[in-house]
Amino acid sequence: MFEQFLQEIGLSEKEVKVYLSLIQVDRDGVQDIAKKTGINRTTVYPVIESLQKKGLVSEVQEGKKIEYMAEPPERLETFVERQRVVFEEHTKRLKDVIPQIKSLERKNGERPVVKYFEGRDGAVSAYEEFYGMHNIETREGYFIYNRDLLDSRFTPAERDRFLKIRTGKHVSPISVYTKSEGDYQFTTPGKRMRIDSEKYPISADITIIEDRIVASTLGENPVTILIKSKDLAQSLASLVRYINDKQ
Repeated sequence: MFEQFLQEIGLSEKEVKVYLSLIQVDRDGVQDIAKKTGINRTTVYPVIESLQKKGLVSEVQEGKKIEYMAEPPERLETFVERQRVVFEEHTKRLKDVIPQIKSLERKNGERPVVKYFEGRDGAVSAYEEFYGMHNIETREGYFIYNRDLLDSRFTPAERDRFLKIRTGKHVSPISVYTKSEGDYQFTTPGKRMRIDSEKYPISADITIIEDRIVASTLGENPVTILIKSKDLAQSLASLVRYINDKQ
């Protein structure tokens, strides 16, 4: 039982075998350790070296003979404490390291993350996950949609579900949309631009916030994709802003 615990605190399976083998004797040589643990002799050397670095094994030399002995189990407390201190230091450094790593990712080209959802329930799940990704309380959102298809494909109850998902997210909308009969009467502030549905048909519902996009087809059986890509999100957002600036 404690073998598994020793692995959980940072020892490898082979390190556990060697340490427990040595704790049962005063000292042992590599050949005897290999026989008792079933570990190849050439492998025992780096395992012992790793245990020495962890402060759990010491080397004893008498003349030309070198043997090894396990440190008392209390040393495990020192090892765990050292691990904790290192972990806390790494946690602090992450704030500086993560932006540096992200800058390398951008230099080497972005690899978008894409998820696929089917059906009406899938569309709701996609939007729930999409809005759940964002923690900033106030931000701009960019929207491209066909108002007529939204009203015809989704029931009032379904549209209310989508609205509730957005509630509390404080998204300031900048939108491009189509509608067959005049402007839509919005009840919330924002920038919206209605375009000619015949000349510029839109048959999807697309939302862009920060580096994420959620897009649904507006057929009988909607298909929704959720994309995490700064490049794609920025490009689509720029198009929406450009159209609105042309008003």
